Amino acid sequence: MNAIASVAQGFIGLFTAGGTTFTGWVTGIIPQVVCLLTFMNSIIKLVGEEKVEKFARKLTSIAILRYTLFPLIAMMFLGNPMAYSFGRFLDEKYKPSFYDSAVSFCHPITGLFPHANAGELFVFVGIAEGVKKVAGSYSDLAVRYFIVGLIVIGIRGIVTEKIYFRLAGIKK
Repeated sequence: MNAIASVAQGFIGLFTAGGTTFTGWVTGIIPQVVCLLTFMNSIIKLVGEEKVEKFARKLTSIAILRYTLFPLIAMMFLGNPMAYSFGRFLDEKYKPSFYDSAVSFCHPITGLFPHANAGELFVFVGIAEGVKKVAGSYSDLAVRYFIVGLIVIGIRGIVTEKIYFRLAGIKK
């Protein structure tokens, strides 16, 4: 009988943990995303939707900029997870590759701009502590991590675009 009670308690514990996670979202990330969306939409309205769209179209017309500079701007100004909303300025066919680039840049940007992905700062800090013990400073690591991150997201974006186009039967 004790085993059945333990299994039942463990089973309900799963849902309790899920409820705790959901409560954390409702009181944490959801209001943040709503506020950031409101702020972003306000800025777009103030600047003018046509100007923002024109700037985004110009910036994203070149593949390497679409998958390096555009995700960089998105992550720097909006942070994770709000940065993905910049995909609204892209044609549907480019959204999967943009998302891949932006997601892949979450960690590399953290060393120089911790606000961009504060929830994952521990990854950079953990690596940096080891480097700091050996080199005395981790600012060089942060810069290198950032540069390599930009290179990697450019490659990932272009490769993902090619794969997606091929799978979706899209001609460039």
